[in-house]
Amino acid sequence: MATIKTSDGTDLFYKDLGPKDAQPIMFHHGWPLSSDDWDNQMLFFLSEGYRVIAHDRRGHGRSDQTDTGNEMDTYAADVAEIAKALDLRDAVHIGHSTGGGEVTRYAARAERGRVAKIILIAAIPPVMVRSDTNPDGVPMEVFDGLRSALETNRAQFYRDLPSGPFYGFNRDGAKVSQGLIDNWWRQGMSGGAKAHHDCIVVFSETDFTDDLKALTIPVLIIHGEDDQIVPIENSAHKAIRLLSDGTMRTYPGLSHGLFATHPEVVNPDLLAFIRA
Repeated sequence: MATIKTSDGTDLFYKDLGPKDAQPIMFHHGWPLSSDDWDNQMLFFLSEGYRVIAHDRRGHGRSDQTDTGNEMDTYAADVAEIAKALDLRDAVHIGHSTGGGEVTRYAARAERGRVAKIILIAAIPPVMVRSDTNPDGVPMEVFDGLRSALETNRAQFYRDLPSGPFYGFNRDGAKVSQGLIDNWWRQGMSGGAKAHHDCIVVFSETDFTDDLKALTIPVLIIHGEDDQIVPIENSAHKAIRLLSDGTMRTYPGLSHGLFATHPEVVNPDLLAFIRA
């Protein structure tokens, strides 16, 4: 296993494949998954000649199951430590869901020359939860329900979510992949319950408004129009208005996990943006 020890002593697992002198693409996974969620995209971009990197966020996958530091500033700082250790420059960072928030915060604070472009897939910015300043956000009761389900029976919860709304398998006529469901469960159960519980606060309540405004690099937003986890109206449609150099691509009928269910649709669009 390749690991990096952060400044607070946390061991982070990562993969680093391809020519070390090629342009790097770093992938950031969603909650409660791991770098394995990007297998298809890593193989695709590896075949296109890129250097591909992905890590397991602290508390997730094969990284340390920390009971502290499970908040967005630390997640972004962890990415900065990986980028420095691997000397990633002119990199493209691609984040899904919570990973999209991680990419946004990291890129807004990154050292000059580290980041060339970012791609946010079904990402949580600017902020998910309903509040006085975000009145059309997702009600807190939804996130309380996630916490309760995790506390009561995490193993069953991690079966139910991918079997239903995450991949849109609860929609009439959906082509259900048992392999995707099983792989989601495998990744989720490899992480730590405490970190996953803490991360619900992170992905629901972190406000990325100022981070989005601070970005001056090209940003591509990709979102499924039938995303039942991170509704497009509360995320992509708001985020695009906060960017100085943003492009948005949406997909009718596709779900929160669109890059996993439809890689043949999403991957070419990622590649086109990176090459542009």
